[in-house]
Amino acid sequence: MIKFNIKLQRLLHNEMTQKELIDLSGIRPQTISDYENNKAVTVRVEHLNKLCEIFDCQPADLITYVPDEK
Repeated sequence: MIKFNIKLQRLLHNEMTQKELIDLSGIRPQTISDYENNKAVTVRVEHLNKLCEIFDCQPADLITYVPDEK
């Protein structure tokens, strides 16, 4: 399962609020929420680009692979 580390990135960047991230990124609030709560079914490359730009990070800093429990 792919897990997003966006909440962690927000905390590492002066405890940025979700609202601040939405305003900076232009990504819809529901989409940010879906990413942060690991409910997103698809991920747009333009969103990854924008988030990497905002957090000055690599995509691997935003996304982690965790094997599914069996």
